[in-house]
Amino acid sequence: MNIKSNRFAQIAKLGSAIFHTKDLANLWQINNANTLYTTLKRYAKQGLLFRIYKGFYSIKPINELDPLLLGLKALREFSYVSAETVLAEQGIIFQSGNKITLISSKSKKFSIGDNNYYSRKLSDRFLFNPVGIEDNNGVKIASADRAAADLLYFNSKTYFDNSKKINWKKVKKIQKEIGYPLTPKYYDIAKSKRRKT
Repeated sequence: MNIKSNRFAQIAKLGSAIFHTKDLANLWQINNANTLYTTLKRYAKQGLLFRIYKGFYSIKPINELDPLLLGLKALREFSYVSAETVLAEQGIIFQSGNKITLISSKSKKFSIGDNNYYSRKLSDRFLFNPVGIEDNNGVKIASADRAAADLLYFNSKTYFDNSKKINWKKVKKIQKEIGYPLTPKYYDIAKSKRRKT
């Protein structure tokens, strides 16, 4: 097996299509930055790698990548998909804008290809609490209940277009487990709606 084939076999073993140059330097044990960048440039020219932006590569074109995974990998730290993106997907809010909402330890807006992202900054003591976060093929994503709890943490006056789709008991439980402030007015609204039906 030649060097190039061996390198791409190593990438295949990682099971991810998206990499930072540092990942590839470690994987291929290339210590010299010039050697690494020359190698990456050559592979990109041959169509073996796709440059997303400086220092960020993929083995597939951007339009073939999962936009959620792409955003999470771009942040280069623990992060997950939540808030407006999850709630819009579940039909709980109708306006999510055209941004994918991520939660991480930094506040950041960025775009990659046709995808726009907004990372909401969350304190580490809340961020690393795994309650209500699932791993879906490498994409960490909040459940609807965790997404509602997250959004209420950032804006306690959030309006939910379809609040009856939210399990407010679970939201309250998640808020307690994470240490978020509780939002009783939402639980009361849910109770009054149940009484009317």
